[in-house]
Amino acid sequence: MLEKAICISGGLSVFKVSESVSFAAFNNEKPYTIMTNTSFLSQLGIENQNSGAAIGGHWIRTKGQSITSFSPVDGKSIAEVTLATKEAYDEVINAASAAFNDWRMVPAPKRGEIVRQIGNALREKKDPLGRLVSYEMGKSLQEGLGEVQEMIDICDFAVGLSRQLYGLSMHSERPLHRMYEQWHPLGVVGIISAFNFPVAVWAWNSMLAWVCGDVCVWKPSEKVPLSAIACQKIVKEVFEANDINGAISGLVIGDASIGQHMADDSRVALVSATGSIRMGKSVAAAVGKRLGKTILELGGNNAVIITEQADLDIAIPGVVFGAVGTAGQRCTSTRRLIIHESRFDEMKQRLAKAYSQLRIGDPLDESNHVGPLIDKQAVAIYFSAIQQVLDEGGEAIVPGGVMEGGGYESGCYVKPCIYEMKRHYPMVCEETFAPILYLIKYKEIEEAIAIQNDVPQGLSSAIMTNNLREAELFLSQKGSDCGIANVNIGTSGAEIGGAFGGEKETGGGRESGSDAWKAYMRRQTNTINYSRELPLAQGIKFDL
Repeated sequence: MLEKAICISGGLSVFKVSESVSFAAFNNEKPYTIMTNTSFLSQLGIENQNSGAAIGGHWIRTKGQSITSFSPVDGKSIAEVTLATKEAYDEVINAASAAFNDWRMVPAPKRGEIVRQIGNALREKKDPLGRLVSYEMGKSLQEGLGEVQEMIDICDFAVGLSRQLYGLSMHSERPLHRMYEQWHPLGVVGIISAFNFPVAVWAWNSMLAWVCGDVCVWKPSEKVPLSAIACQKIVKEVFEANDINGAISGLVIGDASIGQHMADDSRVALVSATGSIRMGKSVAAAVGKRLGKTILELGGNNAVIITEQADLDIAIPGVVFGAVGTAGQRCTSTRRLIIHESRFDEMKQRLAKAYSQLRIGDPLDESNHVGPLIDKQAVAIYFSAIQQVLDEGGEAIVPGGVMEGGGYESGCYVKPCIYEMKRHYPMVCEETFAPILYLIKYKEIEEAIAIQNDVPQGLSSAIMTNNLREAELFLSQKGSDCGIANVNIGTSGAEIGGAFGGEKETGGGRESGSDAWKAYMRRQTNTINYSRELPLAQGIKFDL
């Protein structure tokens, strides 16, 4: 096995990355050789980084502890990053607050021009950034590149939006008065993102916030710090080229305490938090206590209903991708399959056959379907969930397990698995961030919808059917209670043009498209009196 040593200056350590690793196929354990090339790190300028806190292009030297970013691909350390301290956090927030005073006065279309240039910079860096996302997080290369494409797409969306921040004009009940509403930027937007989408969720928030006139401070997951550092370097170059104060983009890499500081901080007008339900409830309580604003995009326990009239040739790939894509670590991953009793046995057989053809291995090898879980803690949670499923009476259709042997030394590669369950089993209501799929049988469509809705989460949902009545019922007021409801496509793969988010314990927030931009601005109603009188409300008169 060849190894390549790369020296990193400052607070980042020397690390070694495997260039040639042997992996095995899931279906027959036959070894094959793939290549992992880490030149993308130098292309992104990572080797010169030594701090986890930044104000635009200025990197703050902090006295915080160091963490090591490990790749779940091969278990090797990539680099060390010094975490932001409370003092560094305050420095970033203060700089952002000051920068807001100037940035909000820049006309929105000109703010859009800066975002347009960021989109072009991302196009130039798409390949190395996508490879870094794949290597640091563990998702497939196709998904890593796709995540960067989402960033580019939201830039394009935001550029158009910069000329469409519309208010309404309304008729006043008073003569010779004009009444209308307009939207103003909020101020500092704090962004807390999760490991599973290391860069896209930040872009969803920051690009919209920037065209709205806000400034952003980003706290990424400390499990994927290098992806965040790469993004900060990319936007820094655009700001400098346009003589823009880089403090409109701040970065604070830290543990949960930094997120808590952000939630408690009255200088942060809006906190957009993506992650677990537990984390979201903590953020909501802290921000709510100071009457701040939040966008919460939390857990998902997403289901696909397979009806008696479903086209299984469409359903199978949609379900498999939804269940095993990103190794089941998407908030929109398919976790429950609610199948009509007449199609249940056929679905079991076809799913088992499809799963036998999955290839598990280095996600940078495009011939593989499934990469690793993020770390060994995630593997432990995976095994704990399976044990609970078996204890409750779940029946294995495709059993789980960890991949062993050459190429799987990181210990983070697990087998996508399927278990037949009853709707009342407690684990059916739990979200496990792993490729575990539950199959549940139903008789009537109303029962299927009730099962779909009978969980605390409400993010994404889907129905596979060629029956128009079933499809319309699913989309009606009596249908899915999720923020996303699809017909004849899976639960994952949302487009940026639509607002993204869910209900119930998913948090109720909306990001990305449609009119999600309104969450980043404050509404103001204006009335102008251009008469020579001052009529009072409700006809009240004062003799003065």
